[in-house]
Amino acid sequence: MATALYLPTTPLSTTKTTQPRISSSPFLKPHRLNSRPRLKQPASIISATSTPITIETDQPTKLTAAPSKVLPFRVGHGFDLHRLEPGYPLIIGGISIPHDRGCEAHSDGDVLLHCVVDAILGALGLPDIGQIFPDTDPKWKGAASSVFIKEAVKLMHEAGYELGNLDATLILQRPKVSPYKETIKANLSLLLGADPTVVNLKAKTHEKVDSLGENRSIAAHTVVLLMKKKEKHFDMKE
Repeated sequence: MATALYLPTTPLSTTKTTQPRISSSPFLKPHRLNSRPRLKQPASIISATSTPITIETDQPTKLTAAPSKVLPFRVGHGFDLHRLEPGYPLIIGGISIPHDRGCEAHSDGDVLLHCVVDAILGALGLPDIGQIFPDTDPKWKGAASSVFIKEAVKLMHEAGYELGNLDATLILQRPKVSPYKETIKANLSLLLGADPTVVNLKAKTHEKVDSLGENRSIAAHTVVLLMKKKEKHFDMKE
């Protein structure tokens, strides 16, 4: 016996295809139906492709000694490193140290005085030693680093500060600094115009690691604390 198969005249389920809704927001700019909307750049943001701004002036930048904010204390850190090469004198803290090589540098290569200068300048919020005394200037060729120290101390006093204390660390494999440490410390205190009790000097080897430990370079770190000078009041007596 044959059985008749009846099929429905309409599908059991209908899938409705709809087009994605495009927002009318001014911050959405879809270019394709399946593209990700992009946010419109606010007017206050400058594009990286904008024309660079160049400021030209005929006047040289004047170095000011006064920090932008007067604080009771200011802390600065300095670091310097120089290669050691034969044929150069080794000068540390203004003292000539006997050695078979010395610092290759534009000036006298005094790594300790250089980092002390940078520490003072940093505490005052001023540019580093390379900007104030550039090695492209021939007048600093072979110059004694005591000149840089005196200028940094002058800027410190003009800003109304004095040295609270200084802590420096020399890093070199050779020669041994201990026989010269007190002489270096005394000369550094004299250049700074500071009491020797507020100037500290340490020396370390680099355990024969990298250029410092292989006697190919010398480095120094310095931290300074500057204190605001106390204003002097005088009693006016009739």
